[in-house]
Amino acid sequence: MEVVRLASEVIHLERLQALRKKIHMNPELKYEEVNTARLIVEHLDTLNIPYEDKICETGIVATIHGIGRDRANPGRAIGLRADMDALPMQEHNRFEHVSQVAGKMHACGHDGHVCMLLGAAELLASQNDFDGTVHLIFQPAEEGGAGAKAMMEAGLFEKYPCDAIFALHNWPELPYGQMAVRPGPIMGASVRFEIIVTGKGGHGALPHEAIDPIPIACAIVSQLQTLISRSKDPQDAAVLTVGKIESGIMENIIPDEAKIFGTCRTLTAKTQAILVEGLHRVSTGIAQAHAANAQVKVKYGYPATNNDAAEATFMFEAMKDVVGPQAAHFELPAALTAEDFAYMLESVPGAYGWIGNNMPGQEKHALHSPSYDFCDNNLLLGAAFWGHLVRKRFGS
Repeated sequence: MEVVRLASEVIHLERLQALRKKIHMNPELKYEEVNTARLIVEHLDTLNIPYEDKICETGIVATIHGIGRDRANPGRAIGLRADMDALPMQEHNRFEHVSQVAGKMHACGHDGHVCMLLGAAELLASQNDFDGTVHLIFQPAEEGGAGAKAMMEAGLFEKYPCDAIFALHNWPELPYGQMAVRPGPIMGASVRFEIIVTGKGGHGALPHEAIDPIPIACAIVSQLQTLISRSKDPQDAAVLTVGKIESGIMENIIPDEAKIFGTCRTLTAKTQAILVEGLHRVSTGIAQAHAANAQVKVKYGYPATNNDAAEATFMFEAMKDVVGPQAAHFELPAALTAEDFAYMLESVPGAYGWIGNNMPGQEKHALHSPSYDFCDNNLLLGAAFWGHLVRKRFGS
């Protein structure tokens, strides 16, 4: 990895590692990333990189111009995005940099995304021999807060026009040292649903005088799975999960109501429409068959993360340059996790890729696991990749 070796001569890796662990120890939830933002701007100040902060409360955009470029004459421009927020969950790790905030942790590696981009800032600021402009976007509230959309609504791409936009996410399904991107959808669209089954309460010993919503809800949960197995094209990936059911107060009381909560994840709008229509049809149909009623509430989340084919190809070529052709992947299956970078890709062509986070010999943990941690080896690799992608785009 010659690109990484050269980057190591410029980037202060130990300082980045210490910063990453400091952010990990002090996690902040969506739109609350005040101290995280402060650490970012302090680091940018040491590099003399201009920035605008407090965008959507905590968002930051730093700008690095290549030689001969400035605000009045930026030339071609690209954006590199890192998300900043943590998750509302208790960490189970026992290392020294474990979260010091009860009920909050960086279980998705956003602390590492921030520091990879700060490493890229250090590299690009010291070696700005490229013909163009780079906007470093530190985005709040990816975890359910649609921070990407909020920054766009605040004028992100009007103030900082980009010809293309890119993002990286650490990925535990890939070994460290490997990277991946794909054209088209790489992450899924999300929908959350609530189904309220209304029957008629009564005594548990007199079920014939009641309309029990619990077995009706169970029947609905079972039949919803046929939407995946029988309603959609089997080659179009999708998942429907019921994660929560609520009903009842005592073992001998038939309740009036049962509630079902779940999510659908899809890669295409067509399949999403099939599943949403099916939620209504199956739920109301089964309820009516048992003389009950079902109300379905649907809340649309992030759209699918759709990579532009040309920009995904460009990102893949940069990955091959950095980690080698055997460690760069272009056709891995898409994931059905959701990502609000999708909103940026709807406005600006670009690509979203993965950087392997699974260290050989260490236990693998999934994203959003209470035992998750970002691999610090990726700080240098990710920063070197961003620096190389910029030079590949603009020349040097």
